[in-house]
Amino acid sequence: MTSWSQALRESVHDEWTAATRHRFVDELLAGTVADDVLAHYLVQDYQFCDAFVALLGEACATAPGLPSRLRYARQLGMFASDEDTYFVDSFDALGVSEQDRTAPRLTEATRAFDRVMRDANASRSHAQVVAVLLVAEWLYLDWAERADVEPMAATRPEHVRWVDLHRGPDFRAWVQWLRAELDDNVPEDEAEHEAVEAAFRRAVSCELAFFEAAYQR
Repeated sequence: MTSWSQALRESVHDEWTAATRHRFVDELLAGTVADDVLAHYLVQDYQFCDAFVALLGEACATAPGLPSRLRYARQLGMFASDEDTYFVDSFDALGVSEQDRTAPRLTEATRAFDRVMRDANASRSHAQVVAVLLVAEWLYLDWAERADVEPMAATRPEHVRWVDLHRGPDFRAWVQWLRAELDDNVPEDEAEHEAVEAAFRRAVSCELAFFEAAYQR
């Protein structure tokens, strides 16, 4: 029997594949992504940190019990240490200005994905929050794990560390746990069920648009 999380992913197969096989991912794994493209991408991605931390916090607040709350709390701690350090180090290596680190001009793709996360937060719905979290983590796991089966020519820390942050047994276990969390909390209310599916689809569309925006100025 197909799980709800798997059915959701299959419902957006084309966009999911377009994102995980995007030119940006290809160039990142090959180590050929241009510095200005990577810098632009990371500057915009860094602007999600506030909304993403709030999303993890809302997941913790709306979780069905203590075991789930503790799992979200542990992930929040890892995000605050490992990922933030990566951004700071990469900004230094790529020569990103203080202005671009803290107050850049946001692309529409960035604004759209920020709205998806904040809308999920505002819903106070655990299932909607988890759906958006799951897209953000699962889609990245899928493209990063390409490095496990395809030759990865990238060697620069700015390239390799971004891939490594989104693969490996710990990150895979986190994604599997999120899938189970969503599958174990399927809403009985039809309107809420549809709202969760809509949030999942919006998040996938935003992820694809965000990769596209890396090449747009």
